[in-house]
Amino acid sequence: MPNGGITIGGTKVRAGEQMTIELPVASLYSHATLNLPVQVLCGKRSGPCLFVSAAIHGDEINGVEIIRRLLRMNLMKKMRGTLLAIPIVNVYGFVHHSRYLPDRRDLNRSFPGSEKGSMAARLADLFMNEIVKKSDFGVDLHTGAIHRDNLPQIRANLDDERTLKLAHAFNVPVLLNSDLRDGSLREAADELGIPIVLYEAGEALRFNEKAIHAGVKGIVSVMRELGMLPRAKRPGPHKPAMVARSSSWIRAGRSGIHRATVALGERVNKGQILGFISDPFGSQELEVKTNCAGIVIGKNNLPLTNEGEALFHIARFESHSEAHSAIEAFQADNHPIDPALASEPPIV
Repeated sequence: MPNGGITIGGTKVRAGEQMTIELPVASLYSHATLNLPVQVLCGKRSGPCLFVSAAIHGDEINGVEIIRRLLRMNLMKKMRGTLLAIPIVNVYGFVHHSRYLPDRRDLNRSFPGSEKGSMAARLADLFMNEIVKKSDFGVDLHTGAIHRDNLPQIRANLDDERTLKLAHAFNVPVLLNSDLRDGSLREAADELGIPIVLYEAGEALRFNEKAIHAGVKGIVSVMRELGMLPRAKRPGPHKPAMVARSSSWIRAGRSGIHRATVALGERVNKGQILGFISDPFGSQELEVKTNCAGIVIGKNNLPLTNEGEALFHIARFESHSEAHSAIEAFQADNHPIDPALASEPPIV
């Protein structure tokens, strides 16, 4: 059955077409205009509509590269349905290397927005009406905050059966059943009955090749699960993702200079030393210990720390050994994605 096409911002995109549409967001005081660029791919045959978004926080740039690689894949020529790719949602924050919009608001706490509100509210309203409400599913790409590195993971409402199916399809080792936050894109989409998975990997303002590679593969896997792309003829190695029962941050017990002694993805036991905090002279030193067993899924990379700051994010599983095994298998997986990307050297 042929694809009926889609209309974004008053522009009709028909079956078999690919088009970039600039959605006007606001006029700045400099007289420049702020637009939201959307790449629309309409397959020739009917299927679901999936949106893939990145840089809702303007300093989280891994997703921008993930979407660039996704759009270059030859496999997209075989796509059914419609893909809405929005590599830079918070254009202003992206330009200024900032998480926020000019009004210092967090876009991911501003949904569903308002057409008469602040710039953040207006952008959220535009995104909801032109992207989310016209989609059946969504993938939102994020990284850790500045100086914080995240192991590739999916955060989603895993109590919803359709969302859980997408989360498992993404093929990352860790799934977190994450509560919906007020004003978040996930909460606004959930109220409309649109399943969204949030991919977290890497650090703000830094490219991470492993996180990017896994993100591209994850989206392709989700599209295959939705019937938008053909099944892989020779699937790569796969170990089922592990669902974390809960997670917690280990915080600094004092101010000082932190030396971490465990890495992302490492299995830790209750009471294990994760690092040390000392003064610049080394006359005072505090051991940083974990209060639970689990896997390190988040890590603060900035050695200079104040008392109370989050240092390590530990996820707890029913079987820590199985979770660690899944992470090791994931980290060893270098299965190629698409011939069109084979000529690109990895980012180092």
